[in-house]
Amino acid sequence: MLSFIVANDASRKRKYIRSNPTFEPQTILITGVGMTKGLALARLFYEAGHDVVGADFEPHGIPVCGRYSKSLHKFYRVPKPTANDGSVHYINALLRVVRREKVDLWVSCSGVASAVEDGQAKEVIERRSSCRAIQFDAATTGMLHEKDTFMQETQRLGLHVPETHHVTSRDAVHKLLHQTKRRSYIMKSVGVDDAVRGNMTLLPRRTLSQTYDHVSQLPISSEKPFILQQFIKGKEYCTHSLIIEGGVKMFVACPSAELLMHYEALPSDSALSRAMLAFTREFVERSEKNMSGHLSFDFLVDENVTEKGAELVLNPIECNPRAHTAVALFSGRARDVANAYLSLLRSGMINGNGHTLDTADKQVVFPVEPAKYYWIGHDLIALVLLPLLHLLMGRIRLMEWIQGCAEFMNHVLFWKDGTIEIWDPLPWWCLYHIYYPGHFLASILHRRRWSRINVSTLKMFGC
Repeated sequence: MLSFIVANDASRKRKYIRSNPTFEPQTILITGVGMTKGLALARLFYEAGHDVVGADFEPHGIPVCGRYSKSLHKFYRVPKPTANDGSVHYINALLRVVRREKVDLWVSCSGVASAVEDGQAKEVIERRSSCRAIQFDAATTGMLHEKDTFMQETQRLGLHVPETHHVTSRDAVHKLLHQTKRRSYIMKSVGVDDAVRGNMTLLPRRTLSQTYDHVSQLPISSEKPFILQQFIKGKEYCTHSLIIEGGVKMFVACPSAELLMHYEALPSDSALSRAMLAFTREFVERSEKNMSGHLSFDFLVDENVTEKGAELVLNPIECNPRAHTAVALFSGRARDVANAYLSLLRSGMINGNGHTLDTADKQVVFPVEPAKYYWIGHDLIALVLLPLLHLLMGRIRLMEWIQGCAEFMNHVLFWKDGTIEIWDPLPWWCLYHIYYPGHFLASILHRRRWSRINVSTLKMFGC
């Protein structure tokens, strides 16, 4: 009964918006609807009265959960860019969808592996059709995507960055560690490397032999460069922002982690949130580019003690030039979110008074009383089943397992699952009953080893 009432209410709101004779529904293409971020945006545009077309990769022919969403008018499977064929087939497939569906706006919700290809697709689509894209161009995307070039750009713009060195050999690492003995550092692969992604070993180690042993295990080369970055002992935060022609239109910040599976927005009026918004604005304005796309930063916040008291220092450590899962925190603000994205289509238009419409509006959309988000599939394994196995093996105490179960129940009762909506339940069901069983079977058949899963982004980390 509750499901019917909520579903009916969502449909009623959409019908009410579309019944307005002045409302002009737009056709929105969203790629990456299998991930939480793409699905969340598809639902927001649907609730705001627009027509949503979804697209995504479906490796091994296993359907992504987003294709079953009620919010989609139509879904297309697109080929994934490969090392052999490049991005040509992928870009052509997107262009065909844009032309066939008469798409007005493409909202790219790419994963980490196809961010640059989406930048290439943006250039082709905007050149060969009237569709506009929420996506940075290929050069900007590539520069922001790579850790070393992002740090160089941030420093060039005159913004603070932690000490960072680009290294292409083990000898270079040891030389730098020898020169700077007072600080601790961590190594990060410049590209995507699941095998070393979670390795946060502090360097130098306690002994010289331990340091050499650790560095010798890292695949450092000119083809696989690393960065040696100053270790910051502080809390980690992440942001999600929508940039339209050099202006910040949407923003949210939240506590982060190396594998973030619990989302809780910082109050938009908090000092930390305002500081991270100010950094985002400064970065975009100093870039002097007419940027339109998603921009997400990762920060470590350090606390320095001065004569005036404690001072918080923002240390940007990474940039993700793509949509962040934190966009789910904007649930309930469908019309404001849709208007923020669609402001790109109003760029250069003339209003009734003969004035050019300005998209660089200083008003920013923030989440309002957002729910706290979790994913039941992740928490069931991480908080209940794995700890139960450790309890049976004598690795943890009974009280630790009970505490994990209590945390799990707290999330189930008072938090919100990132995939399910009562009025749109099929994506959640598909995720756990079709998508993951299919990929587990594919991993067995192809003998592909993995160590962990990010349920929100569908990423299986290889090992």
